[in-house]
Amino acid sequence: MSKKMKILLLENIHPAAHDLLRAGGFEVEGMSQALKGEELKSKLQGVDILGIRSKTQVTREVIEAAPHLLSVGCFCIGTNQVALADANLHGIPVFNAPFSNTRSVAEMIIAEIIVLARQIGDRSREVHSGHWKKTAAQCYEIRGKTLGIVGYGHIGSQLGVLAESMGMRVIFYDIQTKLPMGNNRSCPALDALLSESDFVTLHVPETPQTRNMIGAAELARMRQGSYLLNASRGTVVQIPDLAEAIRSGHLAGAAVDVYPEEPESNGAGFECPLRGLPNVLLTPHIGGSTAEAQEAIGREVATSILRFATQGTTTSSVNFPQVELPRSGNTHRIMNVHRNVPGVLRDVNKIVSDRGANIQGQLLSTDADIGYLIMDLNKDVADAVCSDMDALPTSIKTRVVY
Repeated sequence: MSKKMKILLLENIHPAAHDLLRAGGFEVEGMSQALKGEELKSKLQGVDILGIRSKTQVTREVIEAAPHLLSVGCFCIGTNQVALADANLHGIPVFNAPFSNTRSVAEMIIAEIIVLARQIGDRSREVHSGHWKKTAAQCYEIRGKTLGIVGYGHIGSQLGVLAESMGMRVIFYDIQTKLPMGNNRSCPALDALLSESDFVTLHVPETPQTRNMIGAAELARMRQGSYLLNASRGTVVQIPDLAEAIRSGHLAGAAVDVYPEEPESNGAGFECPLRGLPNVLLTPHIGGSTAEAQEAIGREVATSILRFATQGTTTSSVNFPQVELPRSGNTHRIMNVHRNVPGVLRDVNKIVSDRGANIQGQLLSTDADIGYLIMDLNKDVADAVCSDMDALPTSIKTRVVY
């Protein structure tokens, strides 16, 4: 690399990420809290790569105020806290950790299913308050019950395997065709899943289609005495409608880990219509909060950042053309992000030709708005070619890796 890159890691990202990035030759600064607004804009001056979790909002205004920013790493599954389209247009790939906390979330859902079925949360609270209530009323084994999984991705499919191993019947609904694991069975429609399931658990991303996906009408389609669990996104369930379904007795319980609005820091003052309702488990967005998951997330995202910074690789980015080019011998690598308009590659190749350079490897990938080019050249002319490419009116970002 032409200079020692500076990385800012916010929100108490696991030390494993710090160690990997420092070992890779980066200057790493870590902070325990999230930053926002003008404070974040100011802190990003001179920063090459930003690492965040779920609280830091990387808006269009933040991106426009950070001209040196090359990439954003989201040390979590979700990326809705980043203005992905704006990052794309500014040549900034965004990486996340789609795999590392799946087991932790799946295990928590299994635990919550059992706790709900046995009303353990209520019984524990009663004993803590000095009240003894030994009862078997409305308490059940989960063996033989039907679990309906909405969203059969990395978490949903792993959860289905765990639930089946405990004797549950598993059905799932996904907008994409997915290969069933074990004896899990696909449902043709969400309504069918809701009406067949004893437990419904949500594992979907936040999109316009999933916003307010579960409201009064969907809850009414669920079985009398069934349970709803949500560890996906807070905007997926209409919380007041869920609270009413619990109060009316239509649902026998619920477990919620995510909320439409969540506090920015730990402390008192959290309000939710579900507070105090019977057989309702409320947790503070801890689905992936295990030691194992946080370390794995740190390693997964840090590895993606390292590969991008040192090789230009974007194959695990969520908002960028996918490019991975093996290094060609003793070369200098140029990476160029440009507007996706006709004639760019012609102009780039002319620059290389005019400088008398030899292209030993080249790969271009595009999306609707941008193109991303990796090119391996003779190192004696790489800086000059990079400068010429950067001067093209179509260029967004250009850099060299030595």
